[in-house]
Amino acid sequence: MTRVAPSPAPSSPATPGPLPKAELHLHIEGTLEPELAFALAQRNGVTLPYATEDELRRAYSFTDLQSFLNLYYALMAVLRTEDDFADLAHAYLARARQQGVRHAEIFFDPQAHTARGVSLGTVVDGLSRALDTAEERYGISTRLIMCFLRDESAESALTTFEAARPYLDRITAVGLDSAEVGHPPTKFREVFALAREAGLKCVAHAGEEGPPAYVWEALDDLHVDRIDHGVRCMEDERLVARLAAEQVPLTVCPLSNVRLRVIDDLSAHPLPAMLDAGLLVTVNSDDPAYFGGYADDNFTAVRDALGLDEDTLRTLARNSFRAAFLDEATRAKYLAEIDAHQAAAQHR
Repeated sequence: MTRVAPSPAPSSPATPGPLPKAELHLHIEGTLEPELAFALAQRNGVTLPYATEDELRRAYSFTDLQSFLNLYYALMAVLRTEDDFADLAHAYLARARQQGVRHAEIFFDPQAHTARGVSLGTVVDGLSRALDTAEERYGISTRLIMCFLRDESAESALTTFEAARPYLDRITAVGLDSAEVGHPPTKFREVFALAREAGLKCVAHAGEEGPPAYVWEALDDLHVDRIDHGVRCMEDERLVARLAAEQVPLTVCPLSNVRLRVIDDLSAHPLPAMLDAGLLVTVNSDDPAYFGGYADDNFTAVRDALGLDEDTLRTLARNSFRAAFLDEATRAKYLAEIDAHQAAAQHR
């Protein structure tokens, strides 16, 4: 499946754009580019600990997940109002359209905002203002996924879920993110059970920095529909066999894995081995403002570093729609767009 790509043909006006794809692992707070961070800081009277946008960009050099999270949470101070969250989402959607994204399932972290005195309603209403217009304005369908911070208490997650009940008509799923090591999925068994009872889908970060055992827990204790990251599953043959047999989607984020030192070098990424093992792998951008690329940038990076051919890239794109929380008619429409893109590429 992972054949070496031929040398690219010269571009021409007839060359189709980026592959149509779904983005299933995207933290909206992680799309805060330095330019917008400084604009929002000025709007809200917030002083950032960096003098210029370039100085802030230079701070995007991380030794591990926690070093990233420290900056990630610090910059959230500029997000205060509905307008801020709407502007953040609009900026992401505009970039996503250029990257070939046709469907986006977007994470947000309510506890990171309510802890700063920003109400849950402000966050959801602001994001919704942008997402409600996304299909018409950007050609992108969207879903919203509310994540619990795993380094906060289980009680905090339960409180957050109860506060979110008035907004559940705008939330498709719950997730679990933030610092993984030392915070096993089973800690959040109760809140995930409540989410399932409320009719929500469930996803969880597992097997990024944490061990394969966390993937097992996410499956068996949280009963998740998807595993976010999951690259360390390859250390456990039984787990790989189960994930392949059950076709549990894995939302892998290659550039993130390198920036956070989960993988030393992109050329050593286990993505080809995961595909060859029959896993339902998707490629996503995670926190693209911090990690050096949006959705199609990740596709291009793995193509170049791992020698993936066009058939394999199309498999990854198809997997993204197969793994998305879509009705079957919409899923079929998006899969047909990949076929049309392939036909256009073959006839250029």
